[in-house]
Amino acid sequence: MTMRWIEDGERLIHAGRRFDPLKLEWQPDDTSDAGEAVTPVEALRRLAAAQKLRRVPIGIIGPRDATPAQYALAEQMGEALARHGLQLLCGGKNGVMEAACKGHAQAGGLPVGLLPDEEWQHANPYVAIPIATGIGPARNAIIARACLVLVAIGGGVGTLSEMALGLQFKRLVLAMVDAPAVDGVDRVDTVDDVIARIAARIFGIA
Repeated sequence: MTMRWIEDGERLIHAGRRFDPLKLEWQPDDTSDAGEAVTPVEALRRLAAAQKLRRVPIGIIGPRDATPAQYALAEQMGEALARHGLQLLCGGKNGVMEAACKGHAQAGGLPVGLLPDEEWQHANPYVAIPIATGIGPARNAIIARACLVLVAIGGGVGTLSEMALGLQFKRLVLAMVDAPAVDGVDRVDTVDDVIARIAARIFGIA
């Protein structure tokens, strides 16, 4: 898919269509294919820089008792989401969730934590917007439903439930490192690969 960025008006076009960054869909447009050719990831960055992109959340899921490798990767993943103008939504607790929030916050993002607890004070210290649900593990279904893409970094039964729910809700679910193996879930090796898959989903390529 060849997309072009028109600086005047900060528009993204492709084959006689214009990308609507609020609806995340392509609309008919009579603009010719002028402008600068951009990759999906570059298009994502430019829409984010123009503050035009609807911040539909991306979920990072994983265990509370993260290994050092899982923690480091989740922090990198959270940072990458923020740098590309993507909203992080997670469970708001410790481990992978804390690391993702830390990376996201330190890169200028406002991580949202959907807590199982009855009070917002139980959020990890990097959550900018804590939402206390009081519904325990049932909040996993809300995360899976709300997110455009779910990225699993490690995890056990709780992560497995979110992955399965994501598939049921027809979300793109990606697995990194030692996340549970689930039919229909693609394993992705690097943060850059995940961002590319997210961009492709946003622009309707995959």
